[in-house]
Amino acid sequence: MTYPDLLSATAFVVTARPERYIKQLVSHFGNKVKTELTDEGGRLEFDFGVCELRAAATGIELLGTADDAAQLETLKDVVARHLVRFGVNDQLKVSWTP
Repeated sequence: MTYPDLLSATAFVVTARPERYIKQLVSHFGNKVKTELTDEGGRLEFDFGVCELRAAATGIELLGTADDAAQLETLKDVVARHLVRFGVNDQLKVSWTP
């Protein structure tokens, strides 16, 4: 997945339960923004950017895209804060790379 006109950042979150956390994020934001849940992952479409989530064998692959740097930072912050909060018992960590 590449989006040449947008800024992007990626992250990998190690967890034994990627599907659970993807479903939880999509469900949480489902009443606020456009979301999509598939067998492979999910998608969150905020006003400030889009985050695609993919379940992997050892965790969650995240791809965030936005029109500008400020929006990308907001996207990264919102997704990371929620994922860390939902995964507090599993001590999830989100480290984005630009």
